Amino acid sequence: MHAAFFLLLGASVARFLLRHPGEPRTPWIIALSITLALLYVLGPAVGGTTDAPPERPTPRTRRTHRTHPAPPRPRTPTPHRRRLWLGLVVATWVVLVLLAPSFAWCAVPLFFTTLRTLPPRAAAALVTVLTVFVVAAQLKLSTAFDPNLLLAPPAIAALATAVFIHMERQAQAQRALIDDLIRTRRELAATERREGTLAERQRLSMEIHDTLAQHLSSQQMLLQAADRTWDSDPATARAHVRTATGIAARGLAEARRLVHDLAPPELDNGTGLADALRALDAGPDIEVRFHLEGTPAPLPDRAESALLRIAQGALANIREHSGARTAALTLSFLGDQVVLDIADDGTGFTAATPATSAPADRGHGLPAIRARVRQLGGTLTIESTPGEGTVLSASIPLEPTG
Repeated sequence: MHAAFFLLLGASVARFLLRHPGEPRTPWIIALSITLALLYVLGPAVGGTTDAPPERPTPRTRRTHRTHPAPPRPRTPTPHRRRLWLGLVVATWVVLVLLAPSFAWCAVPLFFTTLRTLPPRAAAALVTVLTVFVVAAQLKLSTAFDPNLLLAPPAIAALATAVFIHMERQAQAQRALIDDLIRTRRELAATERREGTLAERQRLSMEIHDTLAQHLSSQQMLLQAADRTWDSDPATARAHVRTATGIAARGLAEARRLVHDLAPPELDNGTGLADALRALDAGPDIEVRFHLEGTPAPLPDRAESALLRIAQGALANIREHSGARTAALTLSFLGDQVVLDIADDGTGFTAATPATSAPADRGHGLPAIRARVRQLGGTLTIESTPGEGTVLSASIPLEPTG
C-alpha cells in the first residue's frame, strides 16, 4: 500500500504537469504534493499506524527475561498523535483534490491507512467522506455524466474495507493461535520437566536399592557373623571384617558415582559386562556361578549398566528372601538380543504373587528390575515354584525397538 500510494501520487503529479503546464496553481500543487509525501513518510515515526501493546509477561517469562532480555518493542503512539497525523494527511489530500481532481487516485491507499489508524466506526465514516470526494473529483474530470463514476468509487471503498477487515480477522486468529501454541509449549515443557524429575527419582531409587542398600545389607550380615565368631574363631571373624571393609569401599565408590552420575564402577577402566558379572557375590553364604554363552557383542553403556544393576538387584533379593545356597548367572548373546538369566535354588514363591515372599515393607527390587528392562525395550520373565527355586530372565534387544 505504501508503494501504491507513492506510485499514484507521482502519476497524479506527472498528469497534472503534462495537462496544465505553467498555470498559477502549479507551484501550489507541487508544494502540496511534496508536503503530502513527507507527511506520509513521517507517519510511522509520529504515530501513523498502531503497534501492538507490549505483552505483560507472566511470572515465568519475567524470570526468563532476567537471563535473556527480549529486544525492545516499539513504543505505541498515543491516539491523539495518530489522529492528528491522519488529519493532516487527509486535509492535504483534500486540498490537492480540490485544486487537481486527478489526485483522487491516491484515495485507495488512504482507505487502508484510515482503517489501520482509527477505530472501526470512525474509520468507516472517514472512508465515506473520502469516497464522496473521489466521486466529486471523477465527475469534475468527466466531460459527460457516467453512472459508473457514482458506483465504482463506493464499490472500491467497500471492497477495500472488506479486504482489510478479512485480513485483520485472519491476523487476530493467527495471533490467538500463536498464543495458544506458546502456552501449550510452556505447559508441555513443564510436564516434561515433571516427568523427568519423577524418572530421575525412580532411577536414583533403583540405583540406591541395587547398590548402596545391597552393600549395607552385606556389611550387616558380615559384621553380625564376625560378632558371633569373634571369641570362638578370631581368624574367621577378622576375615568377615575385612570382607565388610571391602564392601564398604565399593559402597563408597557407588555413593560417589551417584553424586557424579558416572557409569557403574564395576564397568570402569575398560572392564566388560561379563567380567563385572563374574565378580558379583551375594554374601558369604551363597555361592554365585557365572556362565557366558555365545559371542560377546558390544553393548551400549546404558544397556551394560542396566544389566549389571538387574543382576545386583536379583542377587539382593536372593540373599534377603530366598534362603538359597547357590545362584547362577548366565549371560547369553543370541544375535539380535542379549539375555541375562539369574537362577537360585531357594524356597521360591508363587509367580502370580511374588510380593508374598517378602516382608510388607520391602519388595522394591522386582519393580525396579521391570522398570529397567522396560526402559530398554526388553522383556522380563519370572518362573518360580514354591520349594524349587526361581529363574529370572531379562531379554534386551541389541537394536533399538520402535
